[in-house]
Amino acid sequence: MDNLSILSFLVAAVLLTLMPGPDILFVIAQSISQNARAGISTALGLCTGLLVHISAAVVGISAIIYSSATIFTMVKWAGAIYLLYLAVGAFRAGSSAIGLDEKPAISYSKLYKKGIIMNVLNPKVSIFFLALLPQFVHGTENVPWQMLLLGLVFLIQAFVIFATVSGLASRVRQVLVRSSFIARHLNKIEGSLYTVIGVSIAFSER
Repeated sequence: MDNLSILSFLVAAVLLTLMPGPDILFVIAQSISQNARAGISTALGLCTGLLVHISAAVVGISAIIYSSATIFTMVKWAGAIYLLYLAVGAFRAGSSAIGLDEKPAISYSKLYKKGIIMNVLNPKVSIFFLALLPQFVHGTENVPWQMLLLGLVFLIQAFVIFATVSGLASRVRQVLVRSSFIARHLNKIEGSLYTVIGVSIAFSER
């Protein structure tokens, strides 16, 4: 695999990562509701989940999931239900005011675990890798290693973008909490984001 192929894949990966989707919206939600570290912890979890999907694509498990409509649907709905569960929790948190110096309500380790669960329960990620990685593989030699390398390139750029987005979203949060009205409704904003992500996953097609 030459450098041009890797560079072409990197450009495609960056563009795809920047597109509004469940993962990046999840990172934004945590950064706005808490802080940049919360978003980065979530991003670490999401990227850890990517390792599962990358491995699945390399060994061909993704093909099995995609070929079975039942398995695909079950995993998809499990992810959607988990996100809607998080949305209910955010809505039930009420309209308490949030200060800039307030400690995060959720520990970073829990956010890390949430990121893993959300990513792993999104079967479209596995299908995405199964469809994308082979497009940039050259020849028939060392195909698994080529796919693994491309998968790691995707993972690294995704984390860099997620971490950058976390910082930007955290700055937006600082602006939002200066408004007492918005500060009292940040939990509702977070819950709404979870709902949008969950519904989009539940009713998406393969």
